[in-house]
Amino acid sequence: MGQDRNGYRCGVSTPWDDVRLHVVTGKGGTGKSTVAASLALALASRGKTVLLCEVEGRQGIAQLFDVSPLPYEERRIAQGPEEGGDVYALAIDPESALLEYLAMYYRLGRAGKALDRFGVIDFATTIAPGVRDVLLTGKVYEAVRRNRRSRHARQYDAVVLDAPPTGRISQFLNVNRELAGLAKVGPIRSQADTVMTLLRSKQTAVHLVTVLEDMPVQETADGIDELRRERLPVGGVVVNLTRRGDLDEQQRERALSGRLPRKTLQADLTRAGIKPNPELVTELLHEAREHAERRELEDEQRKRISELDVPVFELPRLPDGVDLGGLYELAGDICTQGMA
Repeated sequence: MGQDRNGYRCGVSTPWDDVRLHVVTGKGGTGKSTVAASLALALASRGKTVLLCEVEGRQGIAQLFDVSPLPYEERRIAQGPEEGGDVYALAIDPESALLEYLAMYYRLGRAGKALDRFGVIDFATTIAPGVRDVLLTGKVYEAVRRNRRSRHARQYDAVVLDAPPTGRISQFLNVNRELAGLAKVGPIRSQADTVMTLLRSKQTAVHLVTVLEDMPVQETADGIDELRRERLPVGGVVVNLTRRGDLDEQQRERALSGRLPRKTLQADLTRAGIKPNPELVTELLHEAREHAERRELEDEQRKRISELDVPVFELPRLPDGVDLGGLYELAGDICTQGMA
């Protein structure tokens, strides 16, 4: 095992050592972009050169890593700890991807840019969302499948895709179905078939991010069922933004039943140099009860997640929010738990 300067260890092997493409999805608000960025750093800590991609036009990667907005080009944004690899980033937009596609396969060059000026590209990527997703996933495919014959192109050991939310992930990845009524033959259909070969292979894993609340957990369960129906490879579930348990089981039971001793709490406050007036003690007991109730609900959601028959990982809520240091901390947790 290797240990980095933050003190965490990266395992020798993980369930996804052979995976080249890690797709990260999750319900809005669960922190999927943070998890994708942390996973990329965790992979880099094993000495890998990693490409972190986004496809939703939000410039989320730039915000997380506190760098300038990303253009349509691969840019180095971080280094793995100690002797780790590098993390590059790419914001993929369908218009630029289509121009690149036309240049590569039809050698249109300036003619492609002229089409862009006339609004043809915007029309094509708006009126036919299936084509849009083929272009976005096609660019990801190109990054994954690069080899030494790819001229002047950087090769990556792994690609992490900050993908659309869980409710749209199967539609986004199943580009063949989306193209069924648009392109039954031809180069775009051929590219879609090629992309699907990668997405359904053992080189891909789709990870789902959730929090310990009813709706995100239900959407995660539904997402796993749908991915399996579409024969897309499910990776792990990341339970994000978990809270520290401040009460043990016995204390939680007492808090729920209103039996936490006031005198003990008053004595603790006095030892801490705080005057234990009755209003303060009552408010603290109320907060303890709310904490115990929330933990009880969270434990119910944990039980539901454990029944999904997939590897489960947990990442904590960072008290100071997410910055670059926080991303490295979360990457350490991912390594420690054996996800990367």
